[in-house]
Formats: sequence, C-alpha cells, structure tokens
Amino acid sequence: MSTLQRVKCQAKAHPLAMDAVLAAGVLVCMVAGSFVEPRHRDSVSWALRTPDALSLVLITLGAAALVFRRRAPMTVLCLTGTVSVIESVTGDPRAPVAMSAVIALYTVASTTDRPTTWRVGLLTMTVLTGSAMAAGSLPWYAQENLAIFAWTGIGATAGDAVRSRRAFVQAIRERAERAERTREEEARRRVAEERLRIARDLHDVVAHHIALVNVQAGVAAHVMDKRPDQAKEALAHVREASRSALNELRATVGLLRQSGDPEAPTEPAPGLDRLDELTGTFRNAGLHIEVARADHDTTLPAAVDLAAYRIIQEALTNVQKHAGPQAKAEVSVVRVGPHIEITVLDDGSGENGTPGSGGGHGLLGMRERVSALRGTLTTGPRYGGGFRVHAILPVKNRTPGEDPA
Repeated sequence: MSTLQRVKCQAKAHPLAMDAVLAAGVLVCMVAGSFVEPRHRDSVSWALRTPDALSLVLITLGAAALVFRRRAPMTVLCLTGTVSVIESVTGDPRAPVAMSAVIALYTVASTTDRPTTWRVGLLTMTVLTGSAMAAGSLPWYAQENLAIFAWTGIGATAGDAVRSRRAFVQAIRERAERAERTREEEARRRVAEERLRIARDLHDVVAHHIALVNVQAGVAAHVMDKRPDQAKEALAHVREASRSALNELRATVGLLRQSGDPEAPTEPAPGLDRLDELTGTFRNAGLHIEVARADHDTTLPAAVDLAAYRIIQEALTNVQKHAGPQAKAEVSVVRVGPHIEITVLDDGSGENGTPGSGGGHGLLGMRERVSALRGTLTTGPRYGGGFRVHAILPVKNRTPGEDPA
C-alpha cells in the first residue's frame, strides 16, 4: 500500500483528527500571513508587522471552527464567514482570516448538492467581497478585495468538482456491485434450472423402469412354480428394463462431469422416434396400449421431442402404477397447426390411487417441462373413470418475447 493510500485510510478512520491537523495548518498559515504587510507604491514589496490582538483572536476562532467542518459544515461556514467580515471591517492592515471561510465553503460545496452550492457560494462571495469593498480601509478595487472574490469562487468550484467526482466513482462502484450481484443471481438461477431438469430426467427414468421391474418381478414370482417359461420371460424383461435404466442414468449423470473427466456418453436424447420401443416395454409388462399418430412425420426440436417422449413415459408409468391390472391406455400424437398435441388416456379404476396422490413429482415434472417450452398441460380424472393427460407443445421453440399467436 502506498503512502497516499495509507493517508486516505487514516483520514477515513479518524476524520476528526485529520480536521484538527488541517485546522492547525491553516492556523499556522494565517498567523504567518498576519505578520506580513504588503506595500503598494512604486513596486510591490513586503514588510514585517505586528498584528493586533483582535486579529489573532479572529484567526484562532476561524481555525478552531474548521475542526468541526464535517460535522456541521453550514454552521462552520457561518462562523468563519462572520469572523472574516469582522476582520475585513476592523483589520488595518488585514489578516488572512478569509482563508478559513474559503475552506469552510469548500467543505459545504463538497458535501451538498449543486443548487445549494450555487446559492451558498454566491451568498458567501457577495457578503465577504462586499463587506471588504464597502467597509474596509482599502479602495474597492484593491487586490486584497479581488483576491477574496477569486478565492471564494475557487473554493466553491473545487468543492463542487470533488462532490461530482465522488458521486461518479460511487455510481461506478454501485454499477459494478449490481452487475456482480446480477451475475451471481443468474448463475444461481441457471444452476437451479439445471438441477430441476436433471431431477426431472432422473425421476422419469427411474420411475418408468423401476415400475416395469416391479411388475415383471411380481409376475415372475407369481408364475415361478407353475409356469417357469413365463417366469423366465418376465425375468428377461426385468433384465432389459434394468439395463435401459442404467444406460439412461449413465447418460444423465454424465452431464454432471467436469471438463477433465472422461468423455460422457454421446447417445442422443430419446424422442418420439422411440415411441414404439417405449410402448413395447409397457406391453411386455402386461399393459394394453393403443397408439395413434397423426403428426405427418413432423420434425421436432430436440427439447420438444424429449419433452413429448418424457410426458408419454411418465403418463404410462402412472397408468401402470395407479390404474389397476385390467386398465387399458390410449396414446395419441397429433399435429394441429403450429402445435403438436400429446394425449394419454386410461380407463383404470384407480384402485392404487390417482397420479399425484402419493406425493410424487411426476405431474409436477411434466408441468415444468411443458411450461419451459411455453406449452400447456391439462391433467385430471375422466368422466366415467380413468385419467387423462393432455399436453400441447409448440412445434418450434419460441423466445420469451415472441407472441404466442
């Protein structure tokens, strides 16, 4: 840290002590100036003189007032201005008491706004200069009178410049802090969004495949003694479902690796092109499914394609878990103008509860996926029994500011 920086730190930590040092310096300068008498004859010259007692008292009062210039700047300006006027009227020759008033005016200008600086500066300049010209012993055009006019103007201007610079530096600092907070908030928001996305993917993968494994394991246990061939087939489906779950988990967890970690799997995310494979796993688990597609080979963005696949996967998983063993499901994928509509219906009895009644996050995850794509999702029981999931997704991704129409 440089010497100047250390001095600034000390000044901020002990402002009253620094003002006392300043007042002492001003006192020394004014006392030294009071012993010098200017002469204006053929040439400018200087001579020593002895100041009177009143001038020394006024000098001391003006310097002492500067100790409190930051605590009460207007009061200090009034006091120093008063002693300066008294010295201008009574001093012959004058002592430089106006020096304390100039410093007090600088303090007022550096701590207030510009309109106040203009008003106070003009008033101080008028009073000090006017009293010196009108009531002093020197002619009105004397250099000492013009010097009071100039120095009061310089004090007000310098204080206003310092205040403007402080405000500018503070604005830059606040802007930098605001930008830093914005970056941190944006980073936290992105992390939260990514965490929710990964949580949705994990929930969809685990819920779907574990539900299939549970059903097939139950079938295998039921027919193990009487029909071993069917039990073997059910166990094969269990093995296939668990392998698929592991592959999808590996692909999802691979996104969490750092840049220096081994390369993550590059298998593309599932979409509607794998709908037949998805429904086949549920059929193998004993669920009767009918699929109707009228999307006319529509090419969907990756995010929309993945969302459609996950919605169907979660909806069929809910059918498998909640609708009952005799339930039937209908899946339809229809292109309607700029949207694609996904509908999953079942006619189950709901003997194992309705989707969402067990405190799971399946319906919430579907809703978050659809909302992220600016789509709509409708879920609820059907009239006469069963459950309905209906999602409308845009064929093209829209930006947040784009008109949905």
